[in-house]
Amino acid sequence: MSWHKGRGRREGGYHHGNLKEALVQAALDLIANKGPAGFTFAEAARSAGVSPAAPYRHFRDRDELLASVAQQGFEQFEAQLTAAWDDGRPDTPTAFQRIGKAYLAFARENPAYYSAMFESGVPIESNPALLLAGERAFAVIRAASERLVAMAPPGVPRPPAMMMALHIWSMSHGIASLFGRGDAARRKLPMSPDDLLEAGVLIYLKGLGFPTDQHRHAAPPK
Repeated sequence: MSWHKGRGRREGGYHHGNLKEALVQAALDLIANKGPAGFTFAEAARSAGVSPAAPYRHFRDRDELLASVAQQGFEQFEAQLTAAWDDGRPDTPTAFQRIGKAYLAFARENPAYYSAMFESGVPIESNPALLLAGERAFAVIRAASERLVAMAPPGVPRPPAMMMALHIWSMSHGIASLFGRGDAARRKLPMSPDDLLEAGVLIYLKGLGFPTDQHRHAAPPK
């Protein structure tokens, strides 16, 4: 499996004055070639062009390096989701659909980051900065879900916003992981991952009793 596309690598190497960033970029390159579990701390040092001891100036071990990569990924992910949501403009259903498209776009364009974020096995509980970055990204989906739940028609039971956010996150993540990634494991579909996610969300909302006609012509992502 290859994670090459859009992995955030800077062409032409790095500035030697920024060892920490150089190691993060080296880790992204190695994830792109071998996956998040396929390289050692020493390989990251060698890829960055430094001695095996140099990474210890900034990272305790390989897991801490992977946590830093994943944190950067979540921070960029949050920014992309926030821009897509745009505080619900021009209307909540349209903005909600944009979030789904932004989710799939991030996974497709940044597969190495996405792999570090969700497939590295780094213990979240021992990395508070990574935990916070992940929670902030999820908070965008939760905020959008809260706005959507508030639009439930009279007489329709309102589901908990947290439950809706988790359902939408799970659906988006499943489609991104199976079909929307920029790697060789992407499966062939009779529709695009974006269309698949949109259809899934519409079916989900219809099942909750929400009107769905207004969702069919969502604006394209920014």
